[in-house]
Amino acid sequence: MRHPRRVRLLRPNYWARNHWGFAMRRQARFFVTVLALIAGAATRAGAATSAVNASTVSPTLQVSVTVQKAIALTLSQGAGAGACNVTTASDYSISFGNVDALGINTPTCGSKFDPTTPGVSPSAYYTDYKITPMFTNQSSTTATVTAYVSANFATLSSILSVVQASSAPGNIGALSAMSTSSGSPTSVGTSLASGTALTRYIGVTVQPTNSGSSTVSGSDTATITYTMTVP
Repeated sequence: MRHPRRVRLLRPNYWARNHWGFAMRRQARFFVTVLALIAGAATRAGAATSAVNASTVSPTLQVSVTVQKAIALTLSQGAGAGACNVTTASDYSISFGNVDALGINTPTCGSKFDPTTPGVSPSAYYTDYKITPMFTNQSSTTATVTAYVSANFATLSSILSVVQASSAPGNIGALSAMSTSSGSPTSVGTSLASGTALTRYIGVTVQPTNSGSSTVSGSDTATITYTMTVP
């Protein structure tokens, strides 16, 4: 006896629903694949120091600095015949050696002026020297330089004075006393360009003073302080 077959009747929307689910799964796999490719490309683009399946890489290097203003003022030996050597013992220094109020001694360097009236007026010993301002990355293109005697002669200030000139002196009267006040220093130069040396003159006058109660001979030293300002 034959058994009757059972036939399963599908609902009308069964195929449509399953087809829609299949299509959605395919679409989801497609999006996952695309996102993976994009992520891989982004990784290769962001990591420029290494790469796979490539023949070049292009890493970058950032260079950073902080530029600071700089400034310097140098003193050096002048170009004149016999100009005193400017040494760097304590900043800078020069020495005329033995001097006297009658101008008898010949200085170890530089030049001299004999007294106008021997035994009454002073003699002078002087030399030319160079001063070079240097400044970089400033807001101004010029500088000014001033100077004053910041430490006068300790024991012989009554007979010795620091004198100076901006141009070659023709006589002892062309040498003028350098200021001893920081508040009103002597002008050495204005509107000075960076790296350009200028010639100036520095020296001492020796008064013909005689005294039985104070020191009027011997060795002594004065100090001059220079100040450069870039406005």
